[in-house]
Amino acid sequence: MDKRENFGTRLGFILVSAGCAVGLGNVWKFPYICGQNGGAAFIVLYLICLALLGWPILICEYAVGRASRHSTAKAFHVLEPKGTRWHRYRWFSVAGNYLLMMFYTMVCGWMINYALRMLTGNLKGKNPDEIANAFSNMLASPVQMTIFMVISVLIAFGICALGLKNGVERITKVMMLLLMCLMIVLAVHSLVLPNMREGLAFYLVPDLGKITEIGFGNVLFAAMSHAFFTLSLGIGAMEIFGSYLDKTNRLAGEAVSVTLLDTFVALTAGIIIIPACFAYGVQPDSGPSLLFITLPNVFNHMAGGDIWGAAFFVFMTFAALSTVIAVFENILSMTMEIFDWDRKTAVCRNIVLIILLSMPAILGFNVLSGIQPIGAGSTLMDLEDFIVSYNLLPLGSLLFVLFCAKKNGWGWDNFIREVDTGKGLRYPVFIKPYVRFVLPLLIIVIYIKGYYDMFSKYGTTSLIFWMCVAAVFLALIYSFASGKPKE
Repeated sequence: MDKRENFGTRLGFILVSAGCAVGLGNVWKFPYICGQNGGAAFIVLYLICLALLGWPILICEYAVGRASRHSTAKAFHVLEPKGTRWHRYRWFSVAGNYLLMMFYTMVCGWMINYALRMLTGNLKGKNPDEIANAFSNMLASPVQMTIFMVISVLIAFGICALGLKNGVERITKVMMLLLMCLMIVLAVHSLVLPNMREGLAFYLVPDLGKITEIGFGNVLFAAMSHAFFTLSLGIGAMEIFGSYLDKTNRLAGEAVSVTLLDTFVALTAGIIIIPACFAYGVQPDSGPSLLFITLPNVFNHMAGGDIWGAAFFVFMTFAALSTVIAVFENILSMTMEIFDWDRKTAVCRNIVLIILLSMPAILGFNVLSGIQPIGAGSTLMDLEDFIVSYNLLPLGSLLFVLFCAKKNGWGWDNFIREVDTGKGLRYPVFIKPYVRFVLPLLIIVIYIKGYYDMFSKYGTTSLIFWMCVAAVFLALIYSFASGKPKE
């Protein structure tokens, strides 16, 4: 008899899944790359790429989860044909989730830190140099960063310890609804700022001249890459929520709902940030400098800026925590299945493990700052992010697609049968050739382009070494997917 927990409501499933997908990249990366690549024209390309890349891969993860009723620790064991090697991927999935949390818990701690600073007026009245120094001093203090990282770990695991319905679903549902309310309030506020029209034009008006200048191919690749990464696909972080789903609704419609909610957050984040930057004469930038240096300066110039700044960083804290809670739930499910632990044991042991594993990223900004593993100016966090974002996410997604489409995997017929169980939107079966042949090729192209972009940024000194790493990863995925079923 199936004793696995289920979500209490469909809304709970959608909000928890979206909470996993809605990450900090939606907020500090999407607005910038959108304006950089031609505004509204980029958004149109991004939405097309989201439909062609993100949506079908998300359906694959949900289908594997719901059909197996397990996390990736055991899902492939249950569904693969006897004698094949798909189940070996579980160690990639386990590694991917832990690696992601090795730096994401630290960044979540940054959000909590700055939410408290804004709420207490710690940054109020400071000049730009003082605000920049405040961020630099935080990075230079391993004690301060460790304290806030531990706070984020304890909050998230504390919620997971309450169980799927009573903890993860109930609290994430409230958190996500508050997040969206805060976003709407902040977006409306941005639309009444002085000179906001210039910011909206930068963000939303098509700039075909810029597309021509950058090159259509580069803009298209930017849209493809962000559409691919925005849903946190490939390491089983979404598959786990499929395993908690009942058979009431078809999976294509569920994936549409989650994708639309993730897109709403990304687009609204741009409306919050871009007009505010332009209203006060600062250029939007990507990465931590936008959130922790540029925006606090903007808030200091606003009427009631301390209130708006506090609301913004509370919203950012919710966005970060929703992802941490979702990935922690996956980690707990995997370790409970692999080691046969109960939830309490898994929580206690993983609290200690995650805290210890998060320390290299923290120390990489201070004590271990001399270690620059990818290239000049890189940190240990950059290495961890590189392994997850540029390797495990795309290659894991490739494996999910191949598993669902190949004859020596789960197979197309089994996949479609699971996807179309229930009511709602039916999966368009005519795209089978696209999923079997074109989608894997696009993922490989994005994977190779990711390496090119990384070493364009950090230099090519270690390019040969890292290209060998890429070849090893590809060879491993091929070995997982190439086994023949026993007769």
